[in-house]
Amino acid sequence: MKKSGVLSKLNGLVSHDAWASLIGMIYLGLIVNLLLVITCLPLVALLVTTDPAYSWPFLAIAAPLAAPGVTAAFRAFREHGEGGRGPIRAFAAGLRDTWWRALVIGAAATAVIVVLLVDVRMLAASPAAVFTVPLLGVLGLLTLGVGLLSLVAFAEVPQARFRDVLRAALHLSLRRWYLTAVSLIAFGIQAAVFATAPALGLGLTASAALYLAWTNSRYTLRPVLDLDSADNDDAVAARA
Repeated sequence: MKKSGVLSKLNGLVSHDAWASLIGMIYLGLIVNLLLVITCLPLVALLVTTDPAYSWPFLAIAAPLAAPGVTAAFRAFREHGEGGRGPIRAFAAGLRDTWWRALVIGAAATAVIVVLLVDVRMLAASPAAVFTVPLLGVLGLLTLGVGLLSLVAFAEVPQARFRDVLRAALHLSLRRWYLTAVSLIAFGIQAAVFATAPALGLGLTASAALYLAWTNSRYTLRPVLDLDSADNDDAVAARA
């Protein structure tokens, strides 16, 4: 009786729509985590079973292969927010529509990061390291930010041209650097969680970190995605 009373009070405080939204978000997160593990399996396997200090050449090869799965996750987030396809169908559609574009972005970003890391290693013992190493670090963070925004842009507009996407990503990642910084911090926390508890990082927090990064990046790209007009159209349709 007491349990039923507590449940009835809880149901009175939280509406049915709120429960449905909460359950939908949990389902979205769990499914996206599972699909991410599947699509990013080469990278995940290397990170779990090898020492990155020695296996970094193989990690550099596997990292671009994870980019299509990340873009597909962004597509699933978008479809969920718009009330479109379910997570599995949306993820599959994202892979189908953006896999080769995401692969190119992932390969380009990985190549730049590898070059920067090699330069850091070479210059770390030089007198100019005080100036060059921080500069190379900033360039590395900028590369990650531009890569993230590019993947989100392709998830939103799969037919966009590379030149337009990269130009917008570079400009807006600098203009709204604080949002890019929040996304990168979220990825840093996710990396720390994965390093200490891989099961927790893969099973629970991966989709949360990606969702935060997607939300920030989508807002950053708002001037070029015409999201304001789309929101207004949705509002007019709802009123009608």
